[in-house]
This record gives sequence, structure tokens and C-alpha cells, in this order.
Amino acid sequence: MIRPVLTEIGIFLIPFAVYVLFLIATRSGLLVPASWPLHLVAKLTVAALVLVIASLVLLAEFSGAPPRSTYTPAHVENGRLVPGVEK
Repeated sequence: MIRPVLTEIGIFLIPFAVYVLFLIATRSGLLVPASWPLHLVAKLTVAALVLVIASLVLLAEFSGAPPRSTYTPAHVENGRLVPGVEK
């Protein structure tokens, strides 16, 4: 469970990391408050949220099981173990 959470946090941080690399490449002040105006931080946050939502949709629709399928986990039925199935 921790791996998907860390993956989504990493995806969220991508726009901020790109902006930090831009600031380093242009030799602008990385820790100068003028380099981080509120409107720019808001735009980076919106871009990060769009990336996270897109990754969650892609993960839900195109990973593992066919889209809109239902997984029935393994269970005991009449004293016998029945393996999990995708419907």
C-alpha cells in the first residue's frame, strides 16, 4: 500500500521539481521568495493535481484487470478454498 502512495506523491512533486531545475539552470535564487510568487505556486499545484488525477484514472482503467471488471477474492465455500476470479 505504501508504494502507490509514494508513487502518487512523486507524481505530485514533478512540476515543482521541474521548476526547481529551471531555477537552478537560470541561476535564479532558489530560496528567494520572489522566485516563488503565489500565482506560480498555485499553477504548479493545479498542474500537479492534474497529473495525479490522470495517473489515478490510468491506473484504475488500464492496469491489471480489464476495465469495469469485478474481482471476487479467494474465499472458503462449502469447506473448500475457491480461488479469486475476475468477472
